[in-house]
Amino acid sequence: MLVGYVSDEDYVAIPDCLVHVQQDDVVCDVRSSANGAIYADVTAGRYRITLASRGHSSKSVEVDVGGEPVQFRLPTDRMYGLMWPKWSRSGEVSEYCVHSTEAFRLDLWRYGWEKEWVRSYGWCDEHGPRAMTQILPDGDFTQTGVKWNRTGYTLEFQKHGLVTPQRSGLYFLHAQKRSGETCVFPWIVSPAEPQAQVAVLSSTLTWNAYNRFGGRSNYFSQDALPETPVVNARQDLGRYLRPDEWPFGEHGAPLSFQRPEPDSQVPVEDRITDPIAGRMGSALAPGEWRLLGWLEREEFAYDLYSETELHFDRIDLDRYRVLVLNNHPEYWTAPMYRRVKEWVYDRGGKLVYLGGCGLYAEAELPDEATMLCRQEGAHDQRGESEAQLLGVAYSHGGFQTGAPYRVLAGDHWVFAGTGLAAGDLFGHRSLHERCPGGASAHELDKISPHSPPGVCHLAKGENPDQSGADMVCFETPSGGAVFAAGSMCWTLSLPIDDGVSAVTRNVLRTFLG
Repeated sequence: MLVGYVSDEDYVAIPDCLVHVQQDDVVCDVRSSANGAIYADVTAGRYRITLASRGHSSKSVEVDVGGEPVQFRLPTDRMYGLMWPKWSRSGEVSEYCVHSTEAFRLDLWRYGWEKEWVRSYGWCDEHGPRAMTQILPDGDFTQTGVKWNRTGYTLEFQKHGLVTPQRSGLYFLHAQKRSGETCVFPWIVSPAEPQAQVAVLSSTLTWNAYNRFGGRSNYFSQDALPETPVVNARQDLGRYLRPDEWPFGEHGAPLSFQRPEPDSQVPVEDRITDPIAGRMGSALAPGEWRLLGWLEREEFAYDLYSETELHFDRIDLDRYRVLVLNNHPEYWTAPMYRRVKEWVYDRGGKLVYLGGCGLYAEAELPDEATMLCRQEGAHDQRGESEAQLLGVAYSHGGFQTGAPYRVLAGDHWVFAGTGLAAGDLFGHRSLHERCPGGASAHELDKISPHSPPGVCHLAKGENPDQSGADMVCFETPSGGAVFAAGSMCWTLSLPIDDGVSAVTRNVLRTFLG
């Protein structure tokens, strides 16, 4: 009988896993096959099943055998961590959840222009062997979360709650084993009450849409995990077998925020002016750090929030002069869009959009821990193009190219005192290794037929075939205003490019009055 399949946190099949199947006096010992399948000579019923595989954390579970195959999940011995909630306000409590085969030291750091050590929480361990490993839920936990710190955490002193710091910003927990392996995971800290005139939104919906921990994201297996674990991704996943098909209808299956985010780690030794290695980091927390650190270098005080705070109407926009969107706010809900548009158009809010491919895909938040992604480019809920709020909209032209910007409106106040004139190039330098070449790079927004009347075209990226980002600015009748850089790599140039820095400084100073 097929009992089920066994796979790791990436839903990759675990072959040759030792499996012990027991029901009272009935005992059966088998091994998983090359595709993770577990066959046992047993009848239908409820069994206690123990699974063990070298390089993975073992576990025992009680399951019903004889119906749908059980998807057993064992995490590898790689170190993982997350805060839950991943964002909290000063004075609230958030819990650290770390998967580790050894004792580890836990330290809190704040990431501004310099990394600032805040405090140590000491060494984390228990008396039992491998007691700091975590248990993965069976099945598709991308939809429900990892639910760590549950099994065996029964004593009060085993609780892992940390009081949120007073100062807003992007924090990282550094967990390090004695053997040297480290895990660095983010924590967004918001003020209990507004403290600054500038609010910055962290693109937490986009982080989650791209997060593949558990074996699926909004970019592969959007509707569900495949029936059997992955043996070879290029042979088994619809993303590669059906590349032009979105395999879901109105929206994909839920994606839980309660998962580690490996692509949002920052290497311990990285400095803010170092290039960002890898494929995804530039679009997620490592890229967002570059803007936040630059704001502190330029002495712009800010309050940091996750996007869920905006969705659930917990940010009083009227207490801020400026709202800043970071490098890749791709996924937004309709309530988020409406709140910001009303603030800009009706109440004089100032919006600074320093990213690319922003507000391009709609999402829904059925609860605080879960999001649903709609098909990219579908704006059914809000009913209009993002260009009506941002002045620009994403198009695929120039994708994964990089280039500097060329000044078009040299006499505009945006360029005052920068030394830049019409025809000059700026934004030559970037920390983006995936698409090197300049500040107009990777994913680019342009003026569209839906852009508001009166949009001022300030500069354009020199990407091939006129595909570069359009930098724009416009005002609303209420006294509101919008500045849009139109490139995902604008913030990745801020720490090292004088032209990009000078323009952004002018925008913020002017919008702050």
